[in-house]
Amino acid sequence: MAKYSAAFRKKLPLMLLVFFSMSTATLFFIRLASDSCNNNNSSNYRVDDSDKQMHLPPQVGGVPNPLDFMKSKLVLLVSHELSLSGGPLLLMELAFLLRNVGTEVVWITNQKPSEPDEIIYSLEHKMLDRGIKVLPAKGQQAVNTALKADLVVLNTAVAGKWLDAVLKEKVPLVLPKVLWWIHEMRGHYFKVEYVKHLPFVAGAMIDSYTTAQYWQNRTRERLGIKMPKTYVVHLGNSKELMEVAENNVAKRVLREHVRESLGVRNEDLIFAIINSVSRGKGQDLFLHAFDESLQLIKAKKLKVPSMHAVVVGSDLNAQTKFENELRNFVMERKIQDMVHFVNKTLTVAPYLASVDVLVQNSQARGECFGRITIEAMAFQLPILGTAAGGTTEIVINGTTGLLHPVGKDGVTPLANNIVKVATHVERRLTMGRKGYERVKEKFLEQHMSHRIALVLKEVLRKAKGHSFKSC
Repeated sequence: MAKYSAAFRKKLPLMLLVFFSMSTATLFFIRLASDSCNNNNSSNYRVDDSDKQMHLPPQVGGVPNPLDFMKSKLVLLVSHELSLSGGPLLLMELAFLLRNVGTEVVWITNQKPSEPDEIIYSLEHKMLDRGIKVLPAKGQQAVNTALKADLVVLNTAVAGKWLDAVLKEKVPLVLPKVLWWIHEMRGHYFKVEYVKHLPFVAGAMIDSYTTAQYWQNRTRERLGIKMPKTYVVHLGNSKELMEVAENNVAKRVLREHVRESLGVRNEDLIFAIINSVSRGKGQDLFLHAFDESLQLIKAKKLKVPSMHAVVVGSDLNAQTKFENELRNFVMERKIQDMVHFVNKTLTVAPYLASVDVLVQNSQARGECFGRITIEAMAFQLPILGTAAGGTTEIVINGTTGLLHPVGKDGVTPLANNIVKVATHVERRLTMGRKGYERVKEKFLEQHMSHRIALVLKEVLRKAKGHSFKSC
């Protein structure tokens, strides 16, 4: 192993953490979905063909940015909240992509707490530093910006409440230039008060085919409304994350740093689940499966390295009832030396560099997409995921990972899959390499920019056509 100076070893992790701090490689993706719909693109879907098979060259030198046409355009972004959850952070990433090509970007947060909030303050100033204008949600300035904007992006279903509350009688003038970016899959989001204007906007942008199909079915069956033209846009890894993932020296130092902090040896095997701790993310079922895998290994007298489970996404300042259940289970099963809880953080790169397998165990309809999955694949980690939602559009079962059912029925299959990757080193490493290749082929920032660009071009064309008709 290469030797590093003490100063370098201390400095590099900190540098990488700061460097990576604004990546949306975050553990809080609040999207849920059901079975994959790769082949169920109804006539109402508009998906660019390149989403299926696209090999884009790196954007260097004279290669144009696919979003260059957005230069000097005015775009209003409306988020239901500003927090460390996936929806707002994805919208912030879009804001930065647009600012990079000279778009005038204005941000509105519809719901803010009455008391000063440190996270909101920090995120707003990061946007201000990048030249993004931040406006209050209400007032004439917000109305004037919406009327003047070339494009308005509503982020999440809940943001729909902003339309009537602020624009009032001006709503019909703005709807033709609204792109509604939807991430939610929970049933309680299907309320008329949130989405009654959905049929009249220029389009809806959704992160996976699964979620798009779910929204089309639920809005028709439950609300009796029709979805607008729907665009499926898979996400991509940021350039910052890929730079860390492809830097072997950085990964080695981060691996040593994190493992030392956890008390885990370099040769030990770590299975990590990186999501906000909640029942829907399946940390409880993962820990049951991990415990069952330990029993299987012991019963079969299999030779494997010492195994550890790392749960990234705790809130150490306010432990929930669910998290207490997790910790109690660990104590009852006497596996506390092998299970580690890590506080929630935006900087997931150090953990992806230090673990061996990612477990994506989201329950019910699964993840709408699951950004952490493609981030882990960039670090050449095999994925053990639920066979639901966007995970089935990312993971090729048996090639880049292994899938298992949702719910309690998935505990034993997940335990068996844990044993498989623990006992078959070469298969585990091969899955990781195949996952990295898949990321390079489909899930990079330039792929995402290209997909979004195709959507924005069509939405702008519709908005312009409607303005001509209104004249």
